[in-house]
Amino acid sequence: MSRARQPPLVTGISPNEGISWTKVTIRGENLGTGPTDLIGLTICGHNCLLTAEWMSASKIVCRVGQAKNDKGDIIVTTKSGGKGTSTVSFKLLKPEKIGILDQSAVWVDEMNYYDMRTDRNKGIPPLSLRPANPLGIEIDKGRFPQKDLEALFPGMSADFTSENFSAAWYLIENHSTTSFDQLKTAVVNLKKQANKKNEGSLAYVKGGLSTFFEAQDALSAIHQKLEADGTEKVEGSMTQKLENVLNRASNTADTLFQEVLGRKDKADSTRNALNVLQRFKFLFNLPLNIERNIQKGDYDVVINDYEKAKSLFGKTEVQVFKKYYAEVETRIEALRELLLDKLLETPSTLHDQKRYIRYLSDLHAPGDPAWQCIGAQHQWILQLMHNCKESYVKEQKGKYIFLFYIPMLDLDSDVRPSPIGHLSQTASLKRGSSFQSGRDDAWRYKAPQQVVFVEKLTKLVVSQLPNFWKLWISYVNGSLFSETAEKSGQMERSKKNARQRQNDFKKMIQEVMHSLVKLIRGALLPFSLREGESKQYGGWEMKSELSGQWLTHVIQTVRLSYESLTALEIPNDMLQIIQDLILDLRVRCIIVTLQHTAEDIKRLAEKEDWVVDNEGLTSLPSQFEQCIIHALQSLKTVLDCKPGEASVFQQQKTQEDVCQLSIGIMQVFIDCLEQLSTKPDGDIDTAHLSVDVSSPDLFGSIHEDSSLSSEQRLLIALSNCRYLERHTFLNIAEHFEKHGFQGVEKITQVSMESLKELDQRLFEMYIEFKADPIVGSLEPGIYAGYFDWKDCLVPAGVRNYLKEALVNIIAVHAEVFTISKDLVPRVMSRVVEAVSEELSRLMQCVSSFSKNGALQARLEICALRDTVAIYLTPESNSSFKQALEALPQLSSGTDKKLLEELLNKFKSSMHLQLTCFQASSSAMMKT
Repeated sequence: MSRARQPPLVTGISPNEGISWTKVTIRGENLGTGPTDLIGLTICGHNCLLTAEWMSASKIVCRVGQAKNDKGDIIVTTKSGGKGTSTVSFKLLKPEKIGILDQSAVWVDEMNYYDMRTDRNKGIPPLSLRPANPLGIEIDKGRFPQKDLEALFPGMSADFTSENFSAAWYLIENHSTTSFDQLKTAVVNLKKQANKKNEGSLAYVKGGLSTFFEAQDALSAIHQKLEADGTEKVEGSMTQKLENVLNRASNTADTLFQEVLGRKDKADSTRNALNVLQRFKFLFNLPLNIERNIQKGDYDVVINDYEKAKSLFGKTEVQVFKKYYAEVETRIEALRELLLDKLLETPSTLHDQKRYIRYLSDLHAPGDPAWQCIGAQHQWILQLMHNCKESYVKEQKGKYIFLFYIPMLDLDSDVRPSPIGHLSQTASLKRGSSFQSGRDDAWRYKAPQQVVFVEKLTKLVVSQLPNFWKLWISYVNGSLFSETAEKSGQMERSKKNARQRQNDFKKMIQEVMHSLVKLIRGALLPFSLREGESKQYGGWEMKSELSGQWLTHVIQTVRLSYESLTALEIPNDMLQIIQDLILDLRVRCIIVTLQHTAEDIKRLAEKEDWVVDNEGLTSLPSQFEQCIIHALQSLKTVLDCKPGEASVFQQQKTQEDVCQLSIGIMQVFIDCLEQLSTKPDGDIDTAHLSVDVSSPDLFGSIHEDSSLSSEQRLLIALSNCRYLERHTFLNIAEHFEKHGFQGVEKITQVSMESLKELDQRLFEMYIEFKADPIVGSLEPGIYAGYFDWKDCLVPAGVRNYLKEALVNIIAVHAEVFTISKDLVPRVMSRVVEAVSEELSRLMQCVSSFSKNGALQARLEICALRDTVAIYLTPESNSSFKQALEALPQLSSGTDKKLLEELLNKFKSSMHLQLTCFQASSSAMMKT
């Protein structure tokens, strides 16, 4: 069982006040289910059901009747809901009658006077209307309240044309202050008006008396003749006379009334023509109105008028209507062409495009204007992109565009820099130099033409493509068309066309994306274009490739553009080509950055100042590490993957290229070290050489000569190599892994092997420089003064050659200690090995020893061995052992005692010189 409907509720009436018979529109809720459901409608207590026209459940149109109350509610009664209520009221105004001679802002339609008593139109002549002032004296309106007069004269009216006219009411209302003499004059005027009416009728009769008399005479003669004769002859004569009389009467009547009747016919004809013009003035004025509204841009008015004219006169058979309707169609066709031109005009806003499409749809324009607009927008976007490229290519030669002007940002701050800010930071690091210390200085950067072009191109696409995409979406869902189009099936046809053209639109989007990507490739990656595409999308002068900083900025720009296009919900397959471009740009940015980093590192050799710190290091390793760190930091945004992006190292070739470039960077620095260590003495500036040692006497010779020797440069290079192997290369490997580089183990392994090879070569060179002179001096020193092991005196102490060799070894120790304490065990051990090996060789070459000779040889060998004991290695121990084995054994205790005394004497006499050999054995480095 269905639920009963709610009672009617009136929530609005328009207008909310007016005189009787005003047409009003009633709005509300539950106003009936149909015309038959409406059984009652009262406004201010008056029943208006007879004039009510039910439009919908929320709208009723009717006319207000003559209600007794001046203000009241609007009550609607329906069968389904019963008697309703009202939240609004209507105010009934009292009408003022307007006479013929009264000035009024409205036209009184005399030929269509509406008689409210009979509720119908009735044509009455103008003379039937009474004069506005029947008394003929001045009207003086009184100040009596209208309500008091209505209460005093119930059911009466002051209107002298009304059936319920009350003379007393009329006099009180219009002549309450008029004097008695004036009222007498008014009586005379009324009598004159009555006499004029009677005189007008009498004058009309007097003008036709002669005609009446002639007709009377003729009839009397006919009657007498008929009575006297009664013959046929008399009848014929009388008939002829009667005809003559009637003809004369007709001619006289025609003469009298011809002019009057002619004017009447003309007036009737004019009145009929005016009625036709008045009735169909909408059609006759429509061509001119269409032109005026088109000029004003009121296309909605034109369309509404055209739809109305089409429904009324579209199938008319009247020639006049056909002629004017043809004029209307001509102007509408011109409007269609005008709207289509405006629709295809570029640039244009999305709002205007939708509006013009809706207008053309309502005008039933041929074809598919919406699809034409989509095609025009597509071509316009492509043209804008190519024009942008051409304009920048022409301006490229020797020209740069000022991109931005900002102070350098602090890299150590916690604020994340913007793409431009990041670019300013990385650009401030000049190749081969550290950051500038002056943070408050303003720096000006000039952007290459290709970078500015990419920014302009992406901005253009991002600004134009959203409207293009939204236009397509509106075309697909039918929101381009009005409600009338939906009712007529236009929307369904549009949706069907959209489904059929989905592939065509997809090709349009893909063409825009391909053009965007290829134009960017032509500017930044020309080698990635096909052979036939270079002319269309390229044309740039590539004097030098963009740096990694600019490529990073471009990548950020393209990424932002991709995010903007993704927000439009464009399918990912259409945007995949942009992801491919971003990946190629990221790979190229990494390659270029690593290449430029290698060039920067190559120039580090020019910055070496040979200033040595406490650890025997120069600033070169630190500069090398910082250069690589800054390069990797500049690549951080490039290496990081945004949503939807693939890893830059997903391709095997990229991994191999990056690995080789990284190895190349390490090798460049190793070559730089070798170049520095092997430069001629005159090419090295060591004016700023600085060391940190406790005893200035150990390196006084360095201060005496301000230039570094080759041996000193070798030592510094060895110290740097040692630090690189133990710290720098490992730190760099960690940074590589942190930034996602592949093949870090290979990079580290190859670099370490190359570094060790350099270290060994430099070490061998230094040992050759230092050990060979000491070793070479042993044999001449032993046999100086024709010394013979077979014939010599009793040993008195260690000979001078050994002391000289020890002094030379001490000099080497001092030199190494001055540069790097950590290198002392390694160098001293190799020098001792060389000396011990040579001494062993010399002892083994002696054919025989005398007793004193054997004792002398044993004393010198033991003295040297005991002095350098902390630097002995298995090789040097073996050499000393072989040398002692080549000597005859001491047989007596006296010789042993003498040997011990001589050794103690030697150590005591050279205590100061031998202090450097008394360091802890734990500091030794085994090689």
